[in-house]
Amino acid sequence: MFKWNDLTQDWNEMYARAKRRFPNLRDRDMDAVGRDRAQFEAYLAERHHLTVNEAHEELEDFLFTEALTREVTKHLGK
Repeated sequence: MFKWNDLTQDWNEMYARAKRRFPNLRDRDMDAVGRDRAQFEAYLAERHHLTVNEAHEELEDFLFTEALTREVTKHLGK
């Protein structure tokens, strides 16, 4: 399973992927909220008009999708 720590280990690449999923993220805000999951979820909720719980669920879904993508990529040898 893809975890928050996996996401933050390669933040630049993963931020670009997260921005495609969550287009209202602003680059200038990432230094302040990018590494702390609770702050990121609160920020995600604010920027996308979600509750914090909905933002948490959306982030969980994003992490799950990223885990699947990595598994497929690994099995395809890319």
